[in-house]
Amino acid sequence: MSDRRTFLQRVLGMGAGLLAGPSLLAQAGNNGLPLDSAQLIKRDAIVDPGPAFSAPVITTDVGDLPFTMDGLTKVFHLIAEVFQQKLGPDKTIAAWGFNGSAPGPTIQVNQGDHVRVIFDNRLPEQTSMHWHGFEDKIRYDGMPGISQQPVKPGGRFIYEFDIHQEGTYFYHSHMAMQEMAGMLGGFIMHPKVPYRPHCDKDFLLHLQEYAVLPNNTVPNTMNMEYNWLVLNGKAGPATTPLIVRLGDRVRIRFVNLGMDHHPMHLHGHTFYVTGTEGGSIPESAWWPGNTVLVGVAQARNIEFVANNPGDWMLHCHLPHHMMNQMSSTVGKMTRNAGMPAGEDMNTGMGMLSGTPTVPMGEDYGPSLGRGMGFGSNADMAMTNGPTAAQGMGDMHGAIAKDANAVPNFPQDAYMEGPMMAMDEKVAKPENYGLPAGWSGYMQGMMTFVRVLPPAQYDAVIARMRQSKRSGDPYASILSQG
Repeated sequence: MSDRRTFLQRVLGMGAGLLAGPSLLAQAGNNGLPLDSAQLIKRDAIVDPGPAFSAPVITTDVGDLPFTMDGLTKVFHLIAEVFQQKLGPDKTIAAWGFNGSAPGPTIQVNQGDHVRVIFDNRLPEQTSMHWHGFEDKIRYDGMPGISQQPVKPGGRFIYEFDIHQEGTYFYHSHMAMQEMAGMLGGFIMHPKVPYRPHCDKDFLLHLQEYAVLPNNTVPNTMNMEYNWLVLNGKAGPATTPLIVRLGDRVRIRFVNLGMDHHPMHLHGHTFYVTGTEGGSIPESAWWPGNTVLVGVAQARNIEFVANNPGDWMLHCHLPHHMMNQMSSTVGKMTRNAGMPAGEDMNTGMGMLSGTPTVPMGEDYGPSLGRGMGFGSNADMAMTNGPTAAQGMGDMHGAIAKDANAVPNFPQDAYMEGPMMAMDEKVAKPENYGLPAGWSGYMQGMMTFVRVLPPAQYDAVIARMRQSKRSGDPYASILSQG
């Protein structure tokens, strides 16, 4: 056993203090084949859990809220404000959030801590902060008009907590429309006695949605149809992948505060659901799967052993949530004979302009519906283009010659299929090594869990270190030797 442990330590490059035992890797079963993830996670828990420690939670694209110490009290300064936030390349919205981020920065504390949150309201209206799932004094619950008076614009309220719980919690405004404008953040309570078996990587993903009209930056908080689905405030392909080393045991915490439920699906692995917004679930009650439904106002923790190398998709499996700018009447029809659909409001009403005068061509006729894009016009080049029947060739074999005879074709009239690849616009160290054109197939509430063999993992981590980003959410990992 000691020889095998030494071998694994050398191969994976782990420090002795972080080595969680050989069962983290895909071991051989009785038939000589690797054990699957479900077998590994239970075996890891029962046979060789390894040393216990709590890994810092990584909230990609967001990061943590720093704190200071006042004696034995951890003091956090939380500011509600309005700011410009990029959801993806060329799309910026006026978000409401905290400390310049929507969702707001993650607060991490330990069971047994005394915590003070100094809350300042820089919004143009009154608000209050609710601490979702907390078991604490009523005067700090944040229900306006009930447990406290709303915090007026320019006002301050101080919340104090004795942390006796553990698990995945969150904070948010208790004004409904403010929630829909982005006012959410994570609050992680690490257990006094670390979980066993421990996780080498621990991630937090917030699930949110926005409705934003064309050429607009203001989310429609009353809408029930959403066209921007985001993870930690970013829509694919701008989301940042979760970087893990082959053999790591991984925890992912999902928090959902919006109007939609989200079935979160992980490719290539079987996980166990190990926690909720009420804390950790006893191991005897864990259940396996590769999709977990995260309802509104819920948190769900999943754990798995990353024993299958590859760039694995992690996404909401609602089909409309795997798109950007989608709505019931969005985008140009692939076939444009007759009256085109999905133009902007002016074009749809026939109010057109041209240089020097409005042409009389068919592409300047009226259209149906409204676009949710960046000001689409009938005379603009079509992103998807006509089918082979309209003289564009076979589009590299992507469209069959008799496609027009097939009922319900083309589905890409409403954003089905790949969008424009934008690898360079979303380039970051975490994307190093992805295949060319990958970004054309990453939309909406999508990201990757990149399970990387040691050499590739080290190459990606090296590039992340070289970038020297201020407030890097991955700082806890990058600081390791």
